[in-house]
Amino acid sequence: MRKSTRFCAMDIHKDSITVAIAEDGKAPVLYGTINATGAAVSKLAGKLSESGSALRFCYEAGPCGYEVYRQLRALGHACAVVAPSLIPRRPGDRIKTDRRDALSLARLHRNGELTSVWVPDKEQEAIRDLERAREDFKHAERRVRQRLAGFLLRHGRVYTGGRRWTQAHYRFFEAQRFDHPAQQIVFQEYVDEVKHAKARIKALEEELERALSDWTLSGQARDLMALRGVDMLTAITVLAELGDITRFDTPRQLMAYVGLVPSEHSSGQRRQRGAITKAGNTHVRRVLVESAWCYRFPARKTRHLQRRGEKTPPAVQDIAWKAQKRLCGRYRRLQARGMPKGKVCTAIARELLGFIWAIAWEHRHHGSMISKAA
Repeated sequence: MRKSTRFCAMDIHKDSITVAIAEDGKAPVLYGTINATGAAVSKLAGKLSESGSALRFCYEAGPCGYEVYRQLRALGHACAVVAPSLIPRRPGDRIKTDRRDALSLARLHRNGELTSVWVPDKEQEAIRDLERAREDFKHAERRVRQRLAGFLLRHGRVYTGGRRWTQAHYRFFEAQRFDHPAQQIVFQEYVDEVKHAKARIKALEEELERALSDWTLSGQARDLMALRGVDMLTAITVLAELGDITRFDTPRQLMAYVGLVPSEHSSGQRRQRGAITKAGNTHVRRVLVESAWCYRFPARKTRHLQRRGEKTPPAVQDIAWKAQKRLCGRYRRLQARGMPKGKVCTAIARELLGFIWAIAWEHRHHGSMISKAA
């Protein structure tokens, strides 16, 4: 006798989980609400499996993370973390409650209409948290720098000595004096906070470098650093956010996943292309566009690139040099056509992602799959 399957959908919040169940040939039913604790989830799975039915859980990806997914998988049950932006929704359905969301998820899960997201393992998530913490503190540093510059501007103190946030700029800060003691205190607090933010970022970068040596993807990261514009932070960001790049069968899949492919829409019999979809990971898109800016210069094997390339296999060095020649030439051609710099960098970033895919496959398969990059 074939074992029946129960499709269990969970609408997860910080304190509660609303559960709905769908079975073949029956309308979805609301099971109820449980506490958002590991013990409550284990008890739920145990009660639902008493009948001998196979359980297939699902819930939307969100701020509650992947702990429920890992717990259910450890208990031997199938679980999917669903991409919220890809959930089918009726145009007129504008009422959104926990109960309705859970029932809708259960029905769609039974019908196979949901799209799962990639779930990182614990090591991958730890590296990603470290990389994102560094980015968060970088944003905090930028904000406090802006506040310090705004404070000085309000009092007519403008630095004209060249590049900002250099040693010369800090000497300019040391020379500033304010008549009122309160203003001097405010100024000094801003300066100290800028230095403190800079020190925290440096400490996190050192932690990232230490974590890289023990990471399972450290080999891929060091190979990616053979590419022009891809330093340690860029390589870690790409792999921490995307995981093992060889899980993508083609470069096109990777480009679409990151959201660097043009959007398309039909107008009658014509198909028109628009801006990039931006449907993927914003962290990866940002670092790739920053890396693409390096290709505005002519192709050249600098001493810095040669030192990094010496740590990689010859096949990886060949791919990196091929990438540099192609992307530097393409940057000049697109710029000569009058294309805005932002669009040029986006186009270069998209092609750079293809070479990143090729290097990842070369690292994994040692040349056996490199022909797929053509």
